[in-house]
Amino acid sequence: MEKIFIRFATATAKVTGRPWTFIACVAVVLVWAISGPVFGFSETWQLVINTGTTIVTFLMVFLIQNTQNRDAAAMQAKLDELIFGLKGPSDRFIGIEHLTDEELEAILAEVEKRAERVASGQPPGAIGAKAPPRKPRNKAKAKA
Repeated sequence: MEKIFIRFATATAKVTGRPWTFIACVAVVLVWAISGPVFGFSETWQLVINTGTTIVTFLMVFLIQNTQNRDAAAMQAKLDELIFGLKGPSDRFIGIEHLTDEELEAILAEVEKRAERVASGQPPGAIGAKAPPRKPRNKAKAKA
């Protein structure tokens, strides 16, 4: 169900962001405005455009927010991977904006664990792999 919604939200965001979609919406509003005298500018005539725009706006808010949330999470994970080093960012990050929210959260959690290891002085390790145990410093060698 979630994959179907993601595909629908992505496709809707692409279609609604195109110039022709805007032109079609302007045409609908113009047809509505021109039809005003035919319907005597009645309350029903006004209710048609008010109801239609309210419903479309209400649904679009959720679709666009879903798309933005997934894109932002994917972007963050990709940026984090690049920060870890340009030696070889994992190519598994390509296209992750199409994953489910749970899949993105799992990847982000892995990347954040790597960041914590790096911050504590441990080697980052690979995504999906456990970091090797940290070796204690030998104070005797440091003095020699």
